[in-house]
Amino acid sequence: MSIASTAHAATRCDIGAPGTTARIPIGDSGRPMLVHLPRGYDRGEALPIVFLLHGSTATGAEMLRESGLEATADTHGFILAAPDAGIPVGRGFVWNIPGVPTVTGTIPTKDDPDDVAYLTTALDWLAAEGCADDARAYVTGLSGGGRMTSWLGCVAADRFAAIAPVVGLRAGNPDADDPSRPDPATCAPAAPMPVIAFAGDADKTNPIQGGGAGYWHYTMHAAEQRWAALNGCTAAPTTRWAADGVYEERYTGCRDGADVAARITVGGGHAWVVDNDAMWAFLSAHRRADRL
Repeated sequence: MSIASTAHAATRCDIGAPGTTARIPIGDSGRPMLVHLPRGYDRGEALPIVFLLHGSTATGAEMLRESGLEATADTHGFILAAPDAGIPVGRGFVWNIPGVPTVTGTIPTKDDPDDVAYLTTALDWLAAEGCADDARAYVTGLSGGGRMTSWLGCVAADRFAAIAPVVGLRAGNPDADDPSRPDPATCAPAAPMPVIAFAGDADKTNPIQGGGAGYWHYTMHAAEQRWAALNGCTAAPTTRWAADGVYEERYTGCRDGADVAARITVGGGHAWVVDNDAMWAFLSAHRRADRL
């Protein structure tokens, strides 16, 4: 990908129309993505942006419908971008997480599209167009998109201010010698990464108790604890009821305020088990510039 532009070179965002979602060509990447501009956007301001990553074999359009985040973007005034992953599978796509098998059991090769490069390039382009504030860029995603969200936290902490994996929190690849724990060599973020994760305790696909497919293995708690260690969290973890049937585990006292939180829905399955307003409240409390 080659996009010859400088961040914030433009002063007016001229893509799409406020209050609508449009498929926008991303520079000369050859890969457009769905972009929703919030209702009432005056185009003269660079807004926060949330990248919404679909689950394995799905699409960005399906993820928009399932998440309900377009309405949340209208309410809170952020841009929502819903890309398709780079590897076609069935009726949809899967994300390229190096060294980790996709749902087909195949590990991506060097010939597969680089999704990290695509997403960071898209952020650069949307910032250069005057639309997105790249200091307030966030990522969330469901299932395989949640695992890709986690991967971006590992390898692009200098680009995104906070992440919110949904039924997909990871902290690096499973260790080859002991898959019950994450391999620390595969997740070494350049800066503390605030994390809020969502899951259901009845999820049979990516069980919080661990097990499952080759890309999963270790427990959600192991992932939380690894992110807390990476972020230098010093306070003892706490657990509280965040809402009816939803409890939150939280690690605080972290470097640069990079808390790690996990909200678990009792009886929740492999689905978008998210309070969108609570997710946005967590994400929007962080700016990338605060941590660099």
